[in-house]
Amino acid sequence: MISTNQFKTGMVLVFDGELYTLVEFQHVKPGKGAAFVRTKLRSFKTGNILARTFDAGEKFEDAFIEKRSLQFQYRAGTTYHFMDNETYESQAFEAADLGDAAHFLMENMEVKAEFYQGRLMGMELPTTVVLQVTESDPGLRGDTSKSSMKPALLETGFKIQVPLFIEPGERIKVDTRNGEYLGRA
Repeated sequence: MISTNQFKTGMVLVFDGELYTLVEFQHVKPGKGAAFVRTKLRSFKTGNILARTFDAGEKFEDAFIEKRSLQFQYRAGTTYHFMDNETYESQAFEAADLGDAAHFLMENMEVKAEFYQGRLMGMELPTTVVLQVTESDPGLRGDTSKSSMKPALLETGFKIQVPLFIEPGERIKVDTRNGEYLGRA
């Protein structure tokens, strides 16, 4: 059990039977009345932010999140196969379980996976990845009336907006946090 006095940003706890990550918290001691804690919690299930106020000293169940290093091996349809770097066991996950991480996975890429009671909760990818553009419309000269961006399909099947000068076959850097173009590789 964990008390509100032991809160730390990034901590994972069980509240109302669900997992939440503590995004932000503030201890408040008003002039009158008892102290309390204002929090912002992110749901693991939906990703929504929940604002809650708790009494000082209130206790919660601390969720033990196991972090393991995995290496991405290959993709077969919507199933992604990984190898555990410590035990060398093969593990398979569906694209729905991986979420947005599936858009950036390249063969032999190492990731940190988070498990709760043996169930995959999320993956920590490198901040940037280098991917090849497979399809892209040709950029027209003088077409700067819009934001001078065009859609491009990457080798992983992910669509991204890139500048007009990017051609098919080029390798580009992509931010895995928001899926934005960062520059040529």
